[in-house]
Amino acid sequence: MNENIYSLFAARFPDDRRSPCIEMPDGRCFGYLDLETESARYASFLTGLGVAPGDRVAVQVEKSPQALFLYLACLRAGMIYVPLNPAYRQAEIEYFVDDAEPRCFVCTPALLDATRAAAAPRGVKHVLTLDANGQGTLVDAAAGTRVTHDIRPVAKDDTAVILYTSGTTGRSKGAMLTHRNLAANELALHRAWGWRAGDVLLHALPTFHIHGLFVACHGALLNGSKMIFLPKFDAAEVARRLPQATVFMGVPTYYTRLLAESAFGKESCRNMRLFTCGSAPLLPQTFHEFQQRTGHTILERYGMTETGMNTSNPLDGTRKPGTVGTPLPGVSVRIVDDKDAELPAGEVGQLLVKGDNVFKGYWRLPEKTAEEFTADGYFRTGDLARMDADGYVSIVGRAKDLIISGGLNIYPKEIESYLDKLDGVLESAVIGVPHPDFGEAVTAVIVCKPDGSNLTEAGVIAALKERIAGFKVPKRVYFVPELPRNTMGKVQKNILRERYATTR
Repeated sequence: MNENIYSLFAARFPDDRRSPCIEMPDGRCFGYLDLETESARYASFLTGLGVAPGDRVAVQVEKSPQALFLYLACLRAGMIYVPLNPAYRQAEIEYFVDDAEPRCFVCTPALLDATRAAAAPRGVKHVLTLDANGQGTLVDAAAGTRVTHDIRPVAKDDTAVILYTSGTTGRSKGAMLTHRNLAANELALHRAWGWRAGDVLLHALPTFHIHGLFVACHGALLNGSKMIFLPKFDAAEVARRLPQATVFMGVPTYYTRLLAESAFGKESCRNMRLFTCGSAPLLPQTFHEFQQRTGHTILERYGMTETGMNTSNPLDGTRKPGTVGTPLPGVSVRIVDDKDAELPAGEVGQLLVKGDNVFKGYWRLPEKTAEEFTADGYFRTGDLARMDADGYVSIVGRAKDLIISGGLNIYPKEIESYLDKLDGVLESAVIGVPHPDFGEAVTAVIVCKPDGSNLTEAGVIAALKERIAGFKVPKRVYFVPELPRNTMGKVQKNILRERYATTR
């Protein structure tokens, strides 16, 4: 039996392969036959370049149908797909190239020079481009390739994707997700969320991380559904397109911005069946306001890069605001104390998960992988949670010092490392504070050196914008004489979060 997840998708594609798969805002439409043909073409092309099963293909491009076809090409050829945020800059690209050692790197044309500069000295043989319109040297070079590529048989525990995530070291770690992980998670979600014939997904998420690529695209592909593929989230455009769809997936920012649209309401949602939300906590007031405005109740769920989705509020039944629901089929959840003893309902502890959805480990970090699993195979999520008497889980905090802003993970230590290198900065602390739009806003607190009196908030922000991705750049910068510390000398970020929580 071929355990390649592409085989699972293909078995669920519509019998009539001319059925629509992706509809673009400009009216272009790609059918399932196009998906099969183009993914096979790219798979054949990459194989012809010498990219072998198990080799990594790094992809840092904007959202497009061709980018999705490229991802599926890697799956069907047994290659390992490594998606990267297009916002990453050269220093970040160098790190990922060093770590993943890709055989091929496909980038957006705007990043070609930076990618070549990072790739050439590190032995990456092939650098190709793909833009947001689906054009580039990848498409041109592959155009004449004979389409002959079959679906390569793989073992279920072969790595399909490496997704980079933040960790306690402050450097991104590559989470290895297998064909089994991806298949198990999507099959569970397909049942839990009641995918049905005729469903249409309005897709406004980016496709470089788990939410947009796996939860959203995988769901539509497994159902043989059409996706309305928006290049990015735009509240007015989403409100206009919603009547053509039945399913929408978003982060809290999307829902707060939709509610700010005067034209958005029950009429916009007349054909909708399901709204889901994840990647960051949804404020209860947003949950209730959306319910009142539209008559729909947002379904919140919980997942992470290493595991895919773990829990979900029910499709049929009570969806409790402030909770992420109950464990999905095939997923076991524990809430434990510092000694891994299971806690009773209502008590806060560390959240552990286990199931076929859980990744097989961190790329080339066996010792770190071992640290993150219990002796009986539960993964330590790093999140603090409680479970109520009905089995609903609420995420109450993060044991790992992670900021989630606009659905994107940000590790403070990385930003602090850049801040501390600025002239005039003695030390810094980066925290996340509540934000009505982004969920959390990156905030920097700086202690200046005696010669740092000329530092300004605008100057610090401008300097960081030249060095790191925009979503990591602090939205506010504060200057203080000293950082609060405990008796062990550790910076008390909880005090800083409280101090700046209501400051705008």
